Amino acid sequence: MANKTPRRPEEPAADENKGEKLHKVLANLGLGSRRKMERWIEEGRLTLDGTLARLGDRVRPGQSVRLDGKPVELEEGTRVRVLLYHKPPREVCSRSDPEGRKTVFERLPSLKNGRWISVGRLDFNTSGVLLFATDGALANALMHPSSAIEREYLVRVMGRVDEPLLERLKQGVELDDGPARFTDIREGGGDGINRFFYVVLMGGRNREVRRLWESQGCTVSRLKRVRYGEVFLPSKLKKGQWMELPQRDVDVVYQMAGLPGKKAAALSKKELERRERLANKGQRAAGRGKRRNA
Repeated sequence: MANKTPRRPEEPAADENKGEKLHKVLANLGLGSRRKMERWIEEGRLTLDGTLARLGDRVRPGQSVRLDGKPVELEEGTRVRVLLYHKPPREVCSRSDPEGRKTVFERLPSLKNGRWISVGRLDFNTSGVLLFATDGALANALMHPSSAIEREYLVRVMGRVDEPLLERLKQGVELDDGPARFTDIREGGGDGINRFFYVVLMGGRNREVRRLWESQGCTVSRLKRVRYGEVFLPSKLKKGQWMELPQRDVDVVYQMAGLPGKKAAALSKKELERRERLANKGQRAAGRGKRRNA
């Protein structure tokens, strides 16, 4: 039987830059991949304002979308969520691991719609800042080399380190996948064969920090990412804990990516209480530090 739902008339080209592609919005809601959503549209399963949706249709505020005759709640898909996770060592950044190791996704809060997308990766034995977002375009932009986002690490190095060695690491050395260098190196303490350094690099190729030091005959015995662009690892956030970024911080993350900002999902009462507990822990820890130094 022919579908009697009227087809949408062609829209003027001037409207193409308004709204977001329907298949992308549906994918962000976690209904399936973008390709699958395109297939559903081709199969006539979706309507937009009561008429059959077409590939390329865009969704604008106030429009009605139905899947198989049932309304689709779009509000969740238009708001973004961004998490800062303090990755501990010995967790993998994939969604599952054939060796049965713990993954970073196991500790994250569940989502009604969509899924968490990791902004890059950290090595199995590396800890520190790892960002997650529900907006795939944001995650991709943050990871793209053109964004030129700084990553800062605290590294414990075993081996003899002198000024000429540090200068070589800043000037650049040739690795097996091309030249690499630290844009900044600062002393972080330690003595003897174990010394700490804060190092900064642009981008993040596989094991790049470790390989840079190894190229100079040094061994990295501990590695922690303390900053990703403008996002710093809070001292109060323990390993294995996460915190959701509020609107002001989400705005900063979109600026880092060079993308127009989006509204962040309102933090739940539970998350607000959780953030307050973390803040209080940080204040108590600071107070103890002042008393010890008095």
